[in-house]
Amino acid sequence: MKKRSYILFLFLFLFLPSLCMGDTGNFILMASTIGPIDSGIVELLENEFEKETGIRVRHVGAGTGDTLKIAQKGNIDLVMVHAKSLEEKFVDEGYGVERIDFMYNDFVIVGPSDDPAGIKDLKDAKKALKKIFETKALFITRGDRSGTHVAEMGLWNKANIKPSGDWYKVYEKGFEGNASTLRYTDQKKAYTVIDRATFLSLKKDINLIIHVESDEDLLNFITLIPVNPKKFPDVNFRDTMTFVKWLTAPDKGQRIVLNFGKEKYGSPLFFPNSKEWKQYIKK
Repeated sequence: MKKRSYILFLFLFLFLPSLCMGDTGNFILMASTIGPIDSGIVELLENEFEKETGIRVRHVGAGTGDTLKIAQKGNIDLVMVHAKSLEEKFVDEGYGVERIDFMYNDFVIVGPSDDPAGIKDLKDAKKALKKIFETKALFITRGDRSGTHVAEMGLWNKANIKPSGDWYKVYEKGFEGNASTLRYTDQKKAYTVIDRATFLSLKKDINLIIHVESDEDLLNFITLIPVNPKKFPDVNFRDTMTFVKWLTAPDKGQRIVLNFGKEKYGSPLFFPNSKEWKQYIKK
C-alpha cells in the first residue's frame, strides 16, 4: 500500500499541477501521512463515510512534509498530518483553512532486547536519547521531513543534542514510511523513534522491543487541514467539510477511532481527540 500510495503521490505532484478537484463532484482527495494509512484506519474511515453519505474519498500517502507540498499545488482537498510546526506554516501561508484536532497516539523508542545503550524503562525520552548519543549506539532516522522525523528531531533538540556521525544513520528509503523504517531498524538491530501503531502492527514480525514510553514528549497528535478554497477555488470544499464534520463527530468518525485495533491488538491504535469528542466526554 505505501509504495503504491507514494507512486500516486509522485504522479499527482509532478504531472497534474492543474488537476481540478471541484469538477469531479461527490469526490474528495485526501493526502495523508503514511502511518494511519498503513494501520488501515484511513481506508476504514473512507469506506464508512461513503456508505453513509455516498461521497467517495480516496487518498495518497507520503510523509507530512511531502503531503503538505502536494497540497500546496491545489490538487488535494484535505490533508491528515502530524507535525505542528509544518502545519502552522501551511495555514499561515494561506494554503490551509485551519488545523482541526482529530486523533492521537504516541511515539515510543524501540531497540534491540540486549539494549546496548542501557535505556530500558527510562521514563524520560530526552535522557534515553542522551544515553544513545553517549554510547554511540546505532540509531536509525527517517531523515525525510515527515511528521515522525520532525518529532524525532524535536526530541533531540529538547535533549540539546545535534545527532551526527556513523552511529546516526539516515535510512535512504525513509520516505516509504514508518513500517519500512521499523523493518530496517530491526535488520540493523538499532534504535529508532516510531509510532506505537506501527510497532504493534509489526510486533510479531520483528525482534525489537519498546524501551521508552509514556512520556508526554512522545505524544503524537494527528490533525486535519482543509485546503483553502480562497486560494484554490476548484477544491471540493463543501464535501470536504462534510467529511471533516463526520470524522470529528463523537458518534461517527471518533467512535471508529476509539475502537480501531482493540479486537486485533487488545488496545486501540489511536485515541479520539476532536473538539466535539472532548465536549462529549465531559457531559
